[in-house]
Amino acid sequence: MQFDRLWRGATLATLAPRFAGVGLIEHGAIGITDGRIVFAGPAAELPAAAHAREEVDLGGRLVTPGLIDCHTHIVFGGERSAEFEMRLAGADYQSIARAGGGILSTVRATRAASEQTLRETGAQRLRELIGEGVTTVEIKSGYGLDTAHELRMLRVARALGSELPLQVVTTLLAAHAVPPETDRIAYLERIRTEMIPRAAAEGLADAVDGFCEGIAFSAEELRAVFACARQHGLSVKLHADQLSDGGGAQLAAEFQALSADHLEWTSEAGVAALAGAGTVAVLLPGAFYCLRERRVPPVAALRRHGVPMALATDCNPGTSPLLSLLAAMNLGAIQFGLTVEETLIGVTRAAAQALGRQAEIGTLEPGKRADLAIWNATRPAELVYWIGRNPLYARIWRGH
Repeated sequence: MQFDRLWRGATLATLAPRFAGVGLIEHGAIGITDGRIVFAGPAAELPAAAHAREEVDLGGRLVTPGLIDCHTHIVFGGERSAEFEMRLAGADYQSIARAGGGILSTVRATRAASEQTLRETGAQRLRELIGEGVTTVEIKSGYGLDTAHELRMLRVARALGSELPLQVVTTLLAAHAVPPETDRIAYLERIRTEMIPRAAAEGLADAVDGFCEGIAFSAEELRAVFACARQHGLSVKLHADQLSDGGGAQLAAEFQALSADHLEWTSEAGVAALAGAGTVAVLLPGAFYCLRERRVPPVAALRRHGVPMALATDCNPGTSPLLSLLAAMNLGAIQFGLTVEETLIGVTRAAAQALGRQAEIGTLEPGKRADLAIWNATRPAELVYWIGRNPLYARIWRGH
């Protein structure tokens, strides 16, 4: 058996679902050809004649799938440090939003920014994630709030995916807030009749998202948006139950959403609905931390019902200015009580499922894309334990 590249002396965290936990294999080897994994298992099981054009002994280093950040808002203009100060002084999310801050302040800055500026600042943020072993990132729109600017955000995100060595998955989040220049009924109509059809026809979006909350849109309003998305062949995702239980989890389940994200206020019935629909729960500890929330997502109920749990940075300028998926793993463990296994699954296998990409990425298995992260570590716990230390040794994307 010949490989393009072969790593021996590896400690593999395969994340393959057929194994318990993270699928740890000591004294392992991983071989790739044409950008795909061909072998991942105990080195003793390599064929006797196995060789490669390039072989490396990793000396016991840990190898995981490339990390996946499955919920970000990385393309935006401006910054919102003033709101950070307001929150430190006691203002909450809702009061800042009602005073004209929040999402709408970033909308103004994003509309005013040039496309070149959006690309340059987005690339800077993505390079931070790349430096931590991230190989796939989801990027949402939602700071344009009109057809031209929403589509421009998606084009920028697609361009970043072609310019940088990582996969970018794009999501249309036009139903993020109501823009100040129109009323909500007219805006929702525009989402259905202009934004979704054009994003689908131009191949700019992989999914449609919405913000189901009292300060944003109701479940009934988003039901029509999601029905339109499905008519145009797009998957759906949902910002659900972050600040209150507005039936977001049930709405996500109704449309068999890829994911329901945040979920701090989701009820047991909502969790059961997610389980029945096969929807992934995406937990966002960065926003929980920055907003100084107290009600944690229903992790115990998600475990009981067997709902996969992913973790993501939710990188955005207002409520989660977080550019470290490793830090998100630590926050998920400390704040939400996730185990080391759950955090690592959350940024690999479950994150891939949250993007509908589980057939291609998220585990170390033959046939999967050769997206790998090699760490100066021997135990998975080291990736979660450190705060502010980046143990990445090498990052492999599509075999390179």
